[in-house]
Amino acid sequence: MMEEQVILVDKNDNYIGKVGKLEAHQKGLLHRALSVFIFNYKGEMLLQKRALNKYHTAGLWSNTACSHPRLNELVKFAAERRLREEMGIKCDIFYAFNFIYNASFNNGLVENELDHVFIGFSDKTPKPNPSEVIEYRYIAVNDLLNEIKLRPHLFTPWFKICLSRVLKTKSNLHNKVLIA
Repeated sequence: MMEEQVILVDKNDNYIGKVGKLEAHQKGLLHRALSVFIFNYKGEMLLQKRALNKYHTAGLWSNTACSHPRLNELVKFAAERRLREEMGIKCDIFYAFNFIYNASFNNGLVENELDHVFIGFSDKTPKPNPSEVIEYRYIAVNDLLNEIKLRPHLFTPWFKICLSRVLKTKSNLHNKVLIA
């Protein structure tokens, strides 16, 4: 289910209002977002190929799940909800970091997001929602990095922007999860 409104924030993630999702992307207003990265226990990353009906970046490969939290919804709960809604997976996820990114698209829309990134580990078989995801795959990190180098246009901008930081954070997080 696509969220109808997004939460406008300042660069410190303080709430400053809400606006329709499309309007936020037409005007390039900074708003709160989330991204989930799931790795299996072999260390492969679970990617999704975005559905063709998406209003931007349709048909591109991206992280496991991404969206916007609802008003008064904790970002972690929103990330868990979207992981279930998009990929049919329920697992523990851990907050990793946040970052601001800005990307313009050919259709005139602009992503200006303060994106909260979560990382999780699961060997569960995805059951993707076809209105969100047209394909998925697990991929070894080295293969992914080579593919991005050769065909960067096949991947969403936010995915490419935060990937190296996700990979650094994932190693530390995975060790903590194994010890716990």
